[in-house]
Amino acid sequence: MDALLLARMQFAANITFHILFPTISISLGWVLLFFRWRWLTTHDTAWLTAYRYWTKVFALTFALGVVSGITMSFQFGTNWPGYMEKAGNIAGPLLGYEVLTAFFLEASFLGIMLFGHGKVSERVHLTATFLVAFGTTLSAFWILSLNSWMQTPAGHTIIDGEFHVLSWFDVIFNPSFPYRLAHKLLASGLTVGFLLCGISAWQLLKHKANAATARVLRTGVTLAAVLIPVQIFVGDLHGLNTLKHQPAKIAAMEGVWDTEQGAPLLLFAWPDETTRRNDFAIGVPNGASLILTHRADGEIKGLNEFKGAHPPVAPLFFGFRIMVGMGVLMLLLSWYGFWAARRRGWLVAQLPRPLLWAFTAMTFSGWVATVAGWYVTEIGRQPFVVYGLLRTADVASTVPSGMIALTFTLYVLTYAALIVSYIAVLKYMAEKPEEVLATEADDRERTPPGAQTANLPAHEGSAP
Repeated sequence: MDALLLARMQFAANITFHILFPTISISLGWVLLFFRWRWLTTHDTAWLTAYRYWTKVFALTFALGVVSGITMSFQFGTNWPGYMEKAGNIAGPLLGYEVLTAFFLEASFLGIMLFGHGKVSERVHLTATFLVAFGTTLSAFWILSLNSWMQTPAGHTIIDGEFHVLSWFDVIFNPSFPYRLAHKLLASGLTVGFLLCGISAWQLLKHKANAATARVLRTGVTLAAVLIPVQIFVGDLHGLNTLKHQPAKIAAMEGVWDTEQGAPLLLFAWPDETTRRNDFAIGVPNGASLILTHRADGEIKGLNEFKGAHPPVAPLFFGFRIMVGMGVLMLLLSWYGFWAARRRGWLVAQLPRPLLWAFTAMTFSGWVATVAGWYVTEIGRQPFVVYGLLRTADVASTVPSGMIALTFTLYVLTYAALIVSYIAVLKYMAEKPEEVLATEADDRERTPPGAQTANLPAHEGSAP
């Protein structure tokens, strides 16, 4: 197999595995801050139980995110040395800002958040939780700034084939960055919302619910129900921005081969790049033009205008529909779940079992939508590494394909084992919460005087 394709597949495997964990930790940090704040304002021990339990989930997720992120940086030197040679003046500082301002912030205060309760004051511990949550978001800010610049480069000049900064403001806040940052943060919130719902629903189904289960499920379903319509709105804005700056990507997503006005919205088709047409197409007349240009007769440029410079069609076409389809399921389930739970006064133990099974099935739905959307974004940039300016083939290394194939295989096997282990640990934690929280009694004894209230009753399945 071609060395360039293998190198791309290896990096895709790395980033696919890595992105799963920041997608959880970014928003889970803020959810933990909410749990912590609710405990301090209500003195309901159920909120403290929720905080302690989900802090352990955060720690596990954070650890895998750090490990998988380190391996990606190695590949800049092994598989893509030309990228740092040509774009290092921009990529290097942005990656450095992420480490200095975000990762160090998370790492510095994570220990206090995990082990400091009872050893520091409530105010210090709350502040540490906030700084960890803020650090995860700041990390996403810098990484998405660099990635967005690769999609819509701005604020630079090219001298002797190397990129140099003219305006850091324009580099960081490039045309697609605000939309991509908002889209990613909302995706993280939805991922965490369904993770909270899924694990809580599993505990109810297995009769392992505790005092915190009702609070956690209510938090998750409310978060999902509120964020999904916002995500749909932001996704529309992101699509309009992509149409303006990356029309070839939009053409591939929609399966538009020839420039046309009133392009149909294809619900299903089988794109064929050999014949450059869609087989078995089922579409809504004028739908794509209406969504993308907000006019039924709006013009969409076709792929035939970008021959030799457009991405592969099938991955974008199907990836986009997987992402949108998962979003529709999220909308329907979160809104129905919110209505059903509220109708029962948030007595989650009374929820119908089919609804609980549906939440369980959607536990990792955020991962599916995120990976599908990320593939659309990254494959849609091809054949460029910096869109329109620097081709991917021009920055690849000369490492033999056999060596890349070997390391690629090892990466995939390792990542497969790790993801199975991660899910298995979450399942164990969900089914044995009493063991996960075995140190809770000792922690309470170490809590500073006045911070811990008397043992307040918190009944399983009760309303918050």
